[in-house]
Amino acid sequence: MEAKENTHFIHEIVEEDIRNGKHDGAVHTRFPPEPNGHLHIGHAKAICLDFGTALKYNGKCNLRFDDTNPSKEETAYVDGIKEDVHWLGFDWEDREYYASDYFDQLYEYAERLIASGKAFVCDLSGEEIREYRGTLTEPGKPSPWRERSVEENLDLFRRMKAGEFPEETRTLRAKLDMSSPNVHNRDPVIYRIMYARHHRTGDKWCIYPMYDFTHCISDSIEKITHSFCTLEFEVHRYLYDWFLDELEVFHPQQIEFARLNLTYTVMSKRKLLQMVEEKIVDGWNDPRMPTVSGLRRRGYTAESIRDFCDRIGLAKRESIVDLALLEHCLRTDLNKRALRYMAVLDPVQVIIDNYPEDKVEYFTAVNNPENPDDGTREVPFSKELYIERNDFREDAPKKFYRLAPGREVRLRYAYFVKCESIVKSATGEIMEIHCTYDPASSGGNSPDGRKVKATLHWVSAAHAFNAEVRHFDNLLTVSNPAESELDFMDLINTESREILTNCKLEPALKDLPVESRIQFERIGYYCVDRIDSKPGKPIFNRTVGLRDEWSRIQKRK
Repeated sequence: MEAKENTHFIHEIVEEDIRNGKHDGAVHTRFPPEPNGHLHIGHAKAICLDFGTALKYNGKCNLRFDDTNPSKEETAYVDGIKEDVHWLGFDWEDREYYASDYFDQLYEYAERLIASGKAFVCDLSGEEIREYRGTLTEPGKPSPWRERSVEENLDLFRRMKAGEFPEETRTLRAKLDMSSPNVHNRDPVIYRIMYARHHRTGDKWCIYPMYDFTHCISDSIEKITHSFCTLEFEVHRYLYDWFLDELEVFHPQQIEFARLNLTYTVMSKRKLLQMVEEKIVDGWNDPRMPTVSGLRRRGYTAESIRDFCDRIGLAKRESIVDLALLEHCLRTDLNKRALRYMAVLDPVQVIIDNYPEDKVEYFTAVNNPENPDDGTREVPFSKELYIERNDFREDAPKKFYRLAPGREVRLRYAYFVKCESIVKSATGEIMEIHCTYDPASSGGNSPDGRKVKATLHWVSAAHAFNAEVRHFDNLLTVSNPAESELDFMDLINTESREILTNCKLEPALKDLPVESRIQFERIGYYCVDRIDSKPGKPIFNRTVGLRDEWSRIQKRK
């Protein structure tokens, strides 16, 4: 993949380092996900930054799993993350690492801090540690065990490792400054006792390092030059530097950027997991989810997501991005690649009274007007057709130009037809629309120069197949859930999915491969569901509509 040429403040820092010969001009980044959930669109922004920077400056990017909390981590998450990163178009080659690869070395570094008097074993419970820490306006107070001797601390820490103490009875804490205005620097915990089987190391360990200790040392071990983090880690940067300086090891540079916030979306793995566990959605890859796997299943392309991440750029301040921009990037990509087909989602029957009973014709349809190389296909036409129910009005208003009694319209690629009569059910529902056609208008061409104001899509009743089509709306009912006083679970859109089971589709759609992205003419872009579709029985997910709200917004500015 070629690197983007866009430059932002992070790349300006990298370029200055290269000019100054820092790290001998090398650029080595990493993407460090926690395997406690699946990746979402916010992670895609980080992936594009980490891997994209390495590509742009001929460097390297590692994939490293921060697997230090075995109670929440699963191998399935590891596999899903690797699949997502590859699908987005990036490759870490042979540089797949795990924080658990470094547990032995991390332990040795922890003992080194104890030996230098920079860490101590604390007997306070988690709740007591929080009480001793103080507040934003009041300094903390030191633990009663802060001044233990080096020998006692080493003995207790080794006994923690040997499994002699219950969970939450002892921790290893760094000895910094309990009066620091940054509460994160008030003797932070760097190891805790946890009796949980690790997905890679099994039962070898019963003490696990905390993120602040693990992350900087992992970066150092891997000789990372530039460590990109989201803005919430800015207050942790002092610890990042402090640990590396105290241990006198290779020192990467941590650089923070604003995380992605998207309208009508939550970007917390904890909240996404809650929706999965409470069955608000059908798993992490539900097409309504902002996860990479959910967006992929809905029909998003990797190219459109990368384009989106490139367009929004990087900033040092938090902001919220309009979902319409993401959809615009998707439409722009799909408009070039998606083949066009005809599908009728809410069918009503049309009978052409003067068309021969057993006649079948085939009309040539253009697969993609944006790309002539995509060719054409033959679409069957017969006496009985289906059109969209909302393409007909019995009592048509003044500006309704589609089919109505006495009115003529064009059937795309086929003929002009005129409504002569309708048949209703006992309840008043329109069941049949009877029309006549003009044989001279074959191919949808005007036979004598007369004009019609509407062209309708259709399918032949004899050749169409029935398919399930799923429509989706935003999972949340408000644009910015962070500003709401309600819990996000109270903002769930209970009508975010609609399943249509009586859709009539042209026969060429029946055997499309899963993940095929196509356009239903006049309706929107759809994707063959990669999970629930079966051979010959595709299920179509609505990806995005045809109306481009982002372009409309830009035109109004």
